[in-house]
Amino acid sequence: MEAEPCGPGPAPLLATDWTSSEDGKKFEFVLRDGVKFHDGTDFDARAVCWNFEHWNNQPKGMAQSADVTYHWSTLFKGFGEDSIYDSCSPSDENTVTIRLKEPFASFVNAMAIPAFSMQSPTALKKWGRTEPGDDPTATEYATAHPTGTGPYRFKSWNRGTSVDLIGFDDYWAGPPKTPKVTIKTIEDPQARADALRTGDIDAFDLVAPGDIPGLKNEGFDLIHRPPYNIQYLGMNQASPPLDDIRVRQAIAHAIDREQLMKSTMTPGSEVADEFVPSTTNGYSDEVTEYDYDPDKARQLLKEAGQENLTLDFNYPSDVSRPYLPSPQDSFNQIRNDLQRVGITVRPVADQWTVYLSKIHGGEDHDIHLLGWTGEYNDADSFLGAKFSATTPEFGFKDRKVFDQLAEARGLPTPEKQRSAYRKANEMIMDRLPGVPLGSGVPVLALAPGVSGYVPSPVEDETWDTVTVEER
Repeated sequence: MEAEPCGPGPAPLLATDWTSSEDGKKFEFVLRDGVKFHDGTDFDARAVCWNFEHWNNQPKGMAQSADVTYHWSTLFKGFGEDSIYDSCSPSDENTVTIRLKEPFASFVNAMAIPAFSMQSPTALKKWGRTEPGDDPTATEYATAHPTGTGPYRFKSWNRGTSVDLIGFDDYWAGPPKTPKVTIKTIEDPQARADALRTGDIDAFDLVAPGDIPGLKNEGFDLIHRPPYNIQYLGMNQASPPLDDIRVRQAIAHAIDREQLMKSTMTPGSEVADEFVPSTTNGYSDEVTEYDYDPDKARQLLKEAGQENLTLDFNYPSDVSRPYLPSPQDSFNQIRNDLQRVGITVRPVADQWTVYLSKIHGGEDHDIHLLGWTGEYNDADSFLGAKFSATTPEFGFKDRKVFDQLAEARGLPTPEKQRSAYRKANEMIMDRLPGVPLGSGVPVLALAPGVSGYVPSPVEDETWDTVTVEER
């Protein structure tokens, strides 16, 4: 089910209405009538159930790995019988009931995540079949025939260069105002800005902080996306001495987060004291805070017997993210802060895809730069995704925290969840599996003549309302 990402909660799109049971385990959706997939087949209740069964019954191997099926495995806690998904049943063509084994109060909100976009069963059966051990991201469906219901349909993909989309004339809300879209891959932020100036592109996301004044003075339109993200420094407790809370506390006190936000992030970015933004249900004002205090950091390292500590510091080399517009700059400043308190840093830079596989899928790392953009308005979108179970990223093993998050998630309404998530926030910051650094304000730059672009705090813009005048 698609949902409107802006605002306090989901709004009707593929589902026009929905109800949930008091126990938070049964959800009934009324589907929009007359919707077609891009291959001309019908979107209906049977297609919804087919998608859920497809997600839940991925073959073992790569198709169940965290870096491929991250959202299903974290939100639904596994596959097959291990999943909290129970069943999906159509009442008629336009009504479907989904049952869960456990309460999930934010289930409807979570269905707005693009990872749960409805896909054509016909196209997936034809182009996307996989066997145990196969990589589902390498099928013909994934690379040449992705088939959804949105305003644009897939035309072609030039790997590492561009993706071409064309308007879907049978889109239920009418064809998009701009009939063709090309999404170009330009890794370097300065190169993106130059491409806008020369007219090679009409807009780009993630303007580098240093480019903002110049583009503004040159007459380009700058849109500030509402911030809904957290940048953090992860610490892998499976790699001693990061299993010592004193070492983790020392690292937290060593980082000048205010200066980090000022010098490496876009204007308006704020220091974070916990792993959820302040606008999120479950945010707490009572968490343990770790102020910039180099002397305290040195003392903690001395107490831990780690005055000559050396750590690998992993960071991505070729990417800009809403929470990390300039990874190299952020790395340099944090490295300098750590070295001032006596920690020797060994830089380890990797390309983005390699980096994510290493951090999410392996234990061979010490500290790392990463972040998370919330995908729906609930603490589970942040805390549940990161700290509800032991992961290779953090090596964090704390049954009390896992149980607290499970309790919060299992409460049937957001109102009842609020205090439980506040307690979880406080527990997490006491244990300090990582250092929350800040919330960034992503900036988009548009050429004159581009109008109708509606920014989303969760980066889920559809573009069908955008118009572009020739330059």
